[in-house]
Amino acid sequence: MTAAARPALVVSGVVKTFRGDGHCVEALREVSCVIQPRQVTGLIGPDGAGKTTLMRLAAGLYAPDAGRLELLGHDVAAAPEAVQALIGYMPQRFGLYEDLTVQENLDLYAELQGVPPGARASRFRELMDMTGLAPFSGRLAGRLSGGMKQKLGLACTLLRRPRLLLLDEPTVGVDPVSRRELWQIVYRQVEEAGMTVLLSTAYLDEAERCREVVLLHQGRVLRQAPPAAFSRAMAGRVFAVRAPGLAHRALQARLAAHPLVMDALVTGEAVRVVTRRAVTPAAADLLPDQTGVEVSSLSPRFEDAFVALLRPDGGGEDAEAAPVYRAVSHGGDDEVIRVENLERRFGDFRAVRGISFSVRRGEVFGLLGANGAGKSTTFRMLCGLLPPSGGRAVVAGHDLRRAAASARRRIGYMAQRFSLYANMTVAQNLRFFASAYGLRGTRRRARIHWALETFGLAGHAGRAAADLSLGYRQRLAFAAALMHEPEILFLDEPTSGVDPLARREFWRRTNLLAMAGVTVLVTTHFMEEANYCDRLVIMAEGELLAAGSPDELRARVRSPRLPEPTMEDAFIALLQRREAA
Repeated sequence: MTAAARPALVVSGVVKTFRGDGHCVEALREVSCVIQPRQVTGLIGPDGAGKTTLMRLAAGLYAPDAGRLELLGHDVAAAPEAVQALIGYMPQRFGLYEDLTVQENLDLYAELQGVPPGARASRFRELMDMTGLAPFSGRLAGRLSGGMKQKLGLACTLLRRPRLLLLDEPTVGVDPVSRRELWQIVYRQVEEAGMTVLLSTAYLDEAERCREVVLLHQGRVLRQAPPAAFSRAMAGRVFAVRAPGLAHRALQARLAAHPLVMDALVTGEAVRVVTRRAVTPAAADLLPDQTGVEVSSLSPRFEDAFVALLRPDGGGEDAEAAPVYRAVSHGGDDEVIRVENLERRFGDFRAVRGISFSVRRGEVFGLLGANGAGKSTTFRMLCGLLPPSGGRAVVAGHDLRRAAASARRRIGYMAQRFSLYANMTVAQNLRFFASAYGLRGTRRRARIHWALETFGLAGHAGRAAADLSLGYRQRLAFAAALMHEPEILFLDEPTSGVDPLARREFWRRTNLLAMAGVTVLVTTHFMEEANYCDRLVIMAEGELLAAGSPDELRARVRSPRLPEPTMEDAFIALLQRREAA
């Protein structure tokens, strides 16, 4: 076998266990797979499946407890330094130096990677042109948007032209435009440089862009195959259901509870249904009390197979996923958030520029935009965490310029980054936040018990928050935000990086809260989640670009070339129109 045809990575019976603080975690259990050269292979699986552990083993950062990894002809455990000279590894949180400029970060990593001084200038130019960062070479890395930071991290990883590129969830937390640009860079490495890429991702639409997929679950390989092979197994099990006159949230809840339905997902004007077996469901059986119900067949996709393989016994519509929550009184005023010409300046920089919108009680309202568009700044102002520089914001009847503290008592806030106390246990975090929200005695004990039971955290009460998987950290943060039963809930990219099963669970809970009258304001970079919103606005460079329901925004970009646009299509098209104007 020639070197060019040799597998890039062979994993044979690899076992890896982590022990500490009385816990034993079997991260990988006799994992075997083969990564072929000159292609993109996706490493897919739910939180805690072992994806990052496998990446770190391949990079020579961990040693296996049993089994063997051979990378480009080298035994990784026996020759980690030789292996590290052949790879580029970009972990989930790439270590950019935020107090250094873009160029200074490149200089530093070129030195660390041993790039010859004479070769640096041309390589820098090539990477800056490829990533679009050339105009920002003098900007501090800490002042880049999330998407630009990811591209700079990738550029630093590619400085030495690795033969194998390991990317651990490189697109988490970046907007759809930046995601597409990152993928273009990845494809270019394969097509032009003959590079091999092993990439993990929480976005299953990205799995379909890979040549092959390795699906991990609970430390084991469930299957390795091209994405289309996974999808073909779901033929005859995927349908779109439309019910005129029935709100999408109610339609999804009813379909998800049907015995034939394994999965129900809001996707535009319909609910996408996956059945337990290959049978066409009858409209009269799915919704016997509704007229005009339409059921049409859909082509299966990788995510359908993912859900079916990992959740074979049902849709998970159980008590654990349904928070018991008091109904919120509607009172006299249905408008609970009103924003008028809101502005925020940081020195000479206007992060938010005169935006206006309103949110009604019990509404799920989306705030979308590219990285750096001003979403999080707007969120922080509406939560009373950042004072506006101009304009007016009224939340729950309180003007934030005069009564921010009064407004904060009526809202819950789930931050973009995990903001609880990592070294405290789950129970300690819940006790702290209950006390911070003014809960005492019997009331505090009751709410902590509610959080532990409702969010499936009781079995983890004594574990440090830092030791939880991403999905369970999300549950804990969500429970803490709801501890005082707020009537308004702010969610800043709450599902960033979590797998599709955790994302579904999160939105079941959120939809139930909305149905109880809780008002939800959410930002997200995952465009399919925008379909759960009743209305939304799209921001660009601190200004409002578009507003309306998801259906209305998709209709604005519908064309013969794009007859059935997705929310991601609509988002990108509207941004491109603005840039072209």
